[in-house]
Amino acid sequence: MRRFYNFSQTVINFFWRVLFFLMFFFALTSTNIILGDNPTFGTSTTMLTTSLVIGIVAVAVMNYAYPWFREWLVKVFVTHQLATGSLLLLVVIIGQLIFVTYVHPVSGFDAGMLHYAATSAKHVQEVGVTSYYSLNQNNMPIMLFMHWLSQLTGQTSWQFFDYVTLFFVDLSAFFNLLSVFVAQPLALGTALYIHAGWLAVFPSIIMPYTDAWGLPLVSFFILCYLIMRQTTWPILLRATAALGFGISVTLTYFMKPSSIIPVIAIVIMEILTVFRQPQAVTKRSLFVVFALLMLIVDGAGVTYKVTNDKIQNQTYIKLDKSRSIPAIHFMAMGVYGEGGYSDKQAIQMAVLPTKQQKTDYSVKMLKRRLKQLGAGGYLMFLIKKQRNNTADGTFGWLKEGHFFRENQKPSNHGLSNKLKNFIYLYGRHIADFRFAAQLWWIVLLGIIALGFGPQRLVIQILRLSMVGGFMFLLLFEGGRSRYLIQYLPCLLLLATFSFERVMINVGRLFGWYEERVDEAAVADNQHGSAS
Repeated sequence: MRRFYNFSQTVINFFWRVLFFLMFFFALTSTNIILGDNPTFGTSTTMLTTSLVIGIVAVAVMNYAYPWFREWLVKVFVTHQLATGSLLLLVVIIGQLIFVTYVHPVSGFDAGMLHYAATSAKHVQEVGVTSYYSLNQNNMPIMLFMHWLSQLTGQTSWQFFDYVTLFFVDLSAFFNLLSVFVAQPLALGTALYIHAGWLAVFPSIIMPYTDAWGLPLVSFFILCYLIMRQTTWPILLRATAALGFGISVTLTYFMKPSSIIPVIAIVIMEILTVFRQPQAVTKRSLFVVFALLMLIVDGAGVTYKVTNDKIQNQTYIKLDKSRSIPAIHFMAMGVYGEGGYSDKQAIQMAVLPTKQQKTDYSVKMLKRRLKQLGAGGYLMFLIKKQRNNTADGTFGWLKEGHFFRENQKPSNHGLSNKLKNFIYLYGRHIADFRFAAQLWWIVLLGIIALGFGPQRLVIQILRLSMVGGFMFLLLFEGGRSRYLIQYLPCLLLLATFSFERVMINVGRLFGWYEERVDEAAVADNQHGSAS
């Protein structure tokens, strides 16, 4: 059994290292990180980015050259990391509130259709709207939820739903911090820094869609799992967490089905753990596991029935359920172009009347493309698609069609326009935003990359979750890193839990370097004495 466990870990680590290496390499070589003129986008960074780079270099030099400055940095950012990290996070949240207050544009693509349908009963009677939801029935749960919120509050504005999105994103961060407190309390300061950096460069808080709205559900079921794993904690708390786990996983399935991949990773790793230590399985532990599983199943079952009944029996919009797009369509789209959305295939899904015809068409397109690529060509395509899926630290910002419906070239008058210049396609500071977001992305991935060494169960679960996420996006529609948002809780926690190993590994590296320098100095002195 132990051999099987070791073999399984070797397989997981192999796929993780290959896919993560590609991700990190492509992030490092991304066109977002170009300083100055960027021929890819036809933009240029400004003095803001130049000042940021100079500031980072200056801090690094002063840290190396002046002991008093290094002591001050250690005192502020290490000794008092909880206070400093909390303050930074608070400043970022205040900045988010200001940002959403002044910037809340109307969006196009799927997010625009969600808002359009959810806020008016007249809109859902339009042929174009009923056709969209008949085809894309996976978006019904979030649209009905948005409609319920609108009815409950009487609010229909984009700004309102942007505030809701902001709440969900920050709630996800809060759940992540709780997860760190549960699993590794000493890493809470690191988690505060990492999450403050993420939220500071994450403009998707003004994009009310499943990507951001599903984040707190993923973070919550990870938190519930970690609480269930605390064998010394009160059984009532663990039982409550089990119930919460079942409820949140089911809601995640309705919100964004692909986001439950971490649940699959949890199940696989828990089963493999039994193979590692079969002697640790006792009657008492089996009883506790069985009781927790029953609570998970009960919570999931009741939640599924209630939610599914609400969706199936809704009378808000009339659907033709026979027109639903089959899953194979997204796999067929995923092998063309950059591996993302295909207008041609999407139009065929709207034109073909039956689900079987849609399926036959998608199968034909998939087989044709795979035959055209061949084994070697498909492998190269997957490598390029991994770049498209993971390299962009802005998470595909502005890459969807009709991203915003208003003028994409704001003036520089007023706070609203000054902020829009950072996130609009022709904004003066769009290149500055791309650079800052990519820099944060590289730092995050760099922490994960340097966190090699002996790994705990939770780290292996998070790695396997990302392997599953990578493979899903490689096989199905991807092509831009927006689809990676749903797995951000895994990456943020993985970086946090890996940071301790990073410090150990970096310390060893510098220790080895200093030893080599000392040996070289001794050799030079001996050579000089001999001369």
